[in-house]
Amino acid sequence: MKFLWPELLWLLVLLPLLAAARMWLLRRRRDQLAGAWPGMFGAAPAANPGRVRASELLLLVGLAVLIVAMARPMWSLPETGPDQTIVLAIDLSGSMAAADIAPNRLAAAQKAAKKFVQELPRGVQVAVVAYADSAELVQPPTLVRERATEAIDRFQLQGGTAIGDGIVTALSALFPGQALDLASVQQPPPAHAVPAPPAVAPGSYAEGLIVLLTDGENTMGSDPLDAARLAAQRGVKVCTVGFGTADGAIVRSEGASEHVGLDEVGLKEIARLTAGEYFRATNVDELKQVYSELKSRLVTRVHETEATAVVAGLGAVLLLAAAGLSLWRSGAVA
Repeated sequence: MKFLWPELLWLLVLLPLLAAARMWLLRRRRDQLAGAWPGMFGAAPAANPGRVRASELLLLVGLAVLIVAMARPMWSLPETGPDQTIVLAIDLSGSMAAADIAPNRLAAAQKAAKKFVQELPRGVQVAVVAYADSAELVQPPTLVRERATEAIDRFQLQGGTAIGDGIVTALSALFPGQALDLASVQQPPPAHAVPAPPAVAPGSYAEGLIVLLTDGENTMGSDPLDAARLAAQRGVKVCTVGFGTADGAIVRSEGASEHVGLDEVGLKEIARLTAGEYFRATNVDELKQVYSELKSRLVTRVHETEATAVVAGLGAVLLLAAAGLSLWRSGAVA
């Protein structure tokens, strides 16, 4: 809890008054007892000392709390807002037909992704990108969960794996209408490259996050590391998810067989460049757990709100409790 310092000075000024009030209460109690039994103060029947101390303590604490309320205390509350967007970028290459994860990788990925979407906090938007030999924004950012899950249901397998294009398309969902120039981050940049905009700290963009799932390695399109550098330049985290069994799988298409593996090194580097995280999932339950962890890592902002009314109410309750206890003990507020 924070305080506004000018008002907090009231607390420092009035604390001595609290101590003086306590001494006055004790002196008043002694004088009342002495007046009730003149000459025999020492033999006076003592009121229940526990109740006396309790009512005085409640009174003093209540006054202290009211003084704290005068300092206009503030407390910080984490929140997610409607301008936060999660972009799911999901691989639709032919290797997602592999049946090493039942019934196949694509169906398992769809099931886990839909569960993730449905469980996102109410104020968080979700967008969906599908990528294979190219990338497409199949669902722009929306708060309507059904639209995102329907877009995931419509996935169709294609050829190729353009991870870099998937990242760039996901960035376009977060920054609609803005130019995204890969040439500005290439190593070294081409001679004709447009100067890059001022870079921000990787991972510092609080309004969005990209979650990229793949079961293979990049085979075409933009360089994934250049795309990751572009995301880092914008401060956007890219959390990568490697999906599939440890041994990979054999995919058969048009009479040919191909072993597909996972480029974990590349996925880890994408996550590192963007201050994101890399996750590994070898079955649908592990993938659901990955999405659950990602949900718990959503960037939350701290919202400052004044707590004066709450603190003042607490102080008033304490004062009423002190008065009630005093009435119960002696029949009068003392």
